[in-house]
Amino acid sequence: MSRPVIIRNLNKKIQQPAQVGYCDSFLCRLRGLMFRSRLGHDKGLLLVEKQDSRLDTSIHMFFVPFDLAVFWINSEMTVVDKIIAKSWRPAYFPKVAAKYTLEIHPDRWGDYEIGDKVEIQNV
Repeated sequence: MSRPVIIRNLNKKIQQPAQVGYCDSFLCRLRGLMFRSRLGHDKGLLLVEKQDSRLDTSIHMFFVPFDLAVFWINSEMTVVDKIIAKSWRPAYFPKVAAKYTLEIHPDRWGDYEIGDKVEIQNV
């Protein structure tokens, strides 16, 4: 089970930041959000790699039956890319190397912009 964290945007205040699972193990990252029936508005996952990479932070949407807002964050805690990932699509890669992949409800698309600084806060 992944521990809960909040990703605070240091550039703008988010009234109700999403509480996401901190996912740094291979098995947690492998499962991701697959096979879940829905994603709560204030829930998601933060997939954590050991270092910045485009390949290692790529995602697929197989067996994910809902769209996601996906934000890639580098080791300097800066948002470097973002997309709306559509369900059942084969692959998405960040345009720039990242260490973290934040997957949250698509209604939260405006919570982070490319260039925003963020911090991970334990719940």
